[in-house]
Amino acid sequence: MEKYEIEKLRDLPIEEVASQLGLQVARHKSLCPFHSDHHASLSFNTRKNLCRCFVCMDESLDSIGLVMKSLHVDFPKACFWLAERNGILLEKGRGRIWRRICRSASADSPDSAVSPASAASPASTASPVASASSASSPAAPHAFDAARYARFFEHPWLNEAACRFLFDERKIDGRVARWCRLSSWTDRKGVNWLQIPYFDKEGRLVGIQNRNLDFHRKSRPTDSMDSEKTGKSSCPTDFTDDTDSKHSEDSQVSIGSKAGTDSEEAPRFRFPYGSQCGIYNLQVLNLLTQGERLFITEGCSDCWAMLSAGHKAIAIPSATLLKPEDRDVLAYIGETFGVEWHMFPDRDAPGERLFLQLKEILPSLIHHQLPLGCKDFGEAYLKGFNPAEEINLLLNFRISGS
Repeated sequence: MEKYEIEKLRDLPIEEVASQLGLQVARHKSLCPFHSDHHASLSFNTRKNLCRCFVCMDESLDSIGLVMKSLHVDFPKACFWLAERNGILLEKGRGRIWRRICRSASADSPDSAVSPASAASPASTASPVASASSASSPAAPHAFDAARYARFFEHPWLNEAACRFLFDERKIDGRVARWCRLSSWTDRKGVNWLQIPYFDKEGRLVGIQNRNLDFHRKSRPTDSMDSEKTGKSSCPTDFTDDTDSKHSEDSQVSIGSKAGTDSEEAPRFRFPYGSQCGIYNLQVLNLLTQGERLFITEGCSDCWAMLSAGHKAIAIPSATLLKPEDRDVLAYIGETFGVEWHMFPDRDAPGERLFLQLKEILPSLIHHQLPLGCKDFGEAYLKGFNPAEEINLLLNFRISGS
């Protein structure tokens, strides 16, 4: 290839290339396919024709770089892929060489036209619950290293800050904390973190969410207590990788932070590379009986509250973005277990929109109203609200009405 041909490929609009790769770009942002993203952290600069995720990328990518990283191919294969997709005739690379590269690229990526998220998932006949929770193959770059972290959840430990947050502020039942394997650690700067593990149905560790317990959000009175649901935060970078993690002698994990940061600047949440933090508490499926009641909540905190209230529940990671793999998992649960779906949506527009999205997947999902003055189920739980009473009243009303 000639230099001018490469420049022609680099000049292809970055957002159009992203769309060709299967990414959904809106307002110059998209979900990042290179980590477990819930609030569109991949940003596109149309003026410079570059993109960058400030969570998991050290530098920006041009059109060729985005294809290389998305399809896990080298520079020539990425160039030929772009040329073929955009009708650009290259002076060199046709004939046998072109066909060989195309076959090689197809071997590296089962379907070069698929999205990066699906390209990272192994093709199998396994259930969506299994495939969605093990989306990264061992050979994939930045795949989640479960063996590296699993031992921290064999004997979970909660420090004073974690106990205060869970038991004093949220009134979470201690049995729930043990069931969810919640743990904690303190980094070298003295920041306390709550470690929230994500498991698949078989109990395999597939991801970790680290929550900054010392993060004090400068919010308006109307802001939600849980930005984990909306993905909004006053911190410029909410999610940070921990590729520089090291284990100190006292078994605490020190997640690498950028130079110059302190406890006030540490992000609210951090995820290790490759974490698959989709549907939360999938291990509860092992306790379900056919036709049993199952609650859908928004975020881990509401799930803990529902579990503490004595009801089986799973959590959707975000009210604003419901990923396709999450939809598949929910549909699978509904078809396999025939559960009776219930939900107390948050008292806001995103919460209601989430319910409507879920209703399309789960037609039997029942909407319940939170008590007045409560913006989410966690707050209702703190005020002593019993969801069983509300549900029984509703069901009795339906029976009498029929």
